[in-house]
Amino acid sequence: MTGRGLATEFNSPDESPGLLLWQVTNRWQAAQRAALKPFGLTHVQFVLLASLAWLGKPVTQRELAAHACTDPMMTSQVLRALEQRELVARSAHPSDARARAVSVTRAGKSLANRANAAVENCDRQFFAPLPSGGSRFAAALRMLRDASV
Repeated sequence: MTGRGLATEFNSPDESPGLLLWQVTNRWQAAQRAALKPFGLTHVQFVLLASLAWLGKPVTQRELAAHACTDPMMTSQVLRALEQRELVARSAHPSDARARAVSVTRAGKSLANRANAAVENCDRQFFAPLPSGGSRFAAALRMLRDASV
């Protein structure tokens, strides 16, 4: 099938799950940027900070990257920025001389919790049009995430 010069299996762009995911993701990211702006955090900074608060114990950068599904090199760069703001601390790992143990500071935990309230409120509003408050959608997203490992 062809759509105005593009060889495609779809009759309309609105049938492409990849394009729709891209479009929705862009709108969701814009909403998240706006929600996080008052806290001076980018979305990836928030995700890593909130992940550390959630985990509740020092972890390696690799463990944090795996938990957040982020690139380990990018995680390291973001952690440096968070460390400069004294929101996270990195120290020698107790059992691996090559690794660094990362933990959230008191200030980081406080900021993560305040920002999380704004992020969850943003999500509630963004996903409100979905039936069941988005729980089925979240289940479908988990299936996709876990299938791509």
